[in-house]
Amino acid sequence: MEILAKTAFAFYALIICGGSIMAVMSKSLVRALIGLIAVMMALAGMYLLLAAPFIAFMQILIYVGGVSVLIFFAIMLTRASPDGDEAQGNSLRKGILALFAMLVPAAVLSVIIVRNPEKGLAVPVEVATAALGKGMLEVYLLPFEIISVILFAAMAGAVLVAWQKRGKQ
Repeated sequence: MEILAKTAFAFYALIICGGSIMAVMSKSLVRALIGLIAVMMALAGMYLLLAAPFIAFMQILIYVGGVSVLIFFAIMLTRASPDGDEAQGNSLRKGILALFAMLVPAAVLSVIIVRNPEKGLAVPVEVATAALGKGMLEVYLLPFEIISVILFAAMAGAVLVAWQKRGKQ
């Protein structure tokens, strides 16, 4: 059973790496979004490996089903070029800058983690789905609603930008 879990982990890790490279390096926004969706689906698979099916299904429902559709609508409303000409420029330079932008935070976080190791619990605390839902709708209701307002404002902003661009043409 352990071999199967390690194989599934490697499979999801490969999808995450491939999807993130596709999301960053693609010249087309729609292809970049597909890479992002692949990463979010594989992350849901990682949650399933951690025996957290509720979090995995919320990942699919909220991020894959909601946020990615919001991003897709924003791309379509702003009339992104199908050729991907919004990403003109030196791709080698952009690749080096992207690698640098990835390595610097990774190095800083690695140093912080190595210098300040976190003491873990011997046995993880089991949180029931009902308690999680109660927390989301009582204790964390305000942050939950603020996130939905931010998503709504982002979509309204995309529609406003698209409307102004259509008026100028």
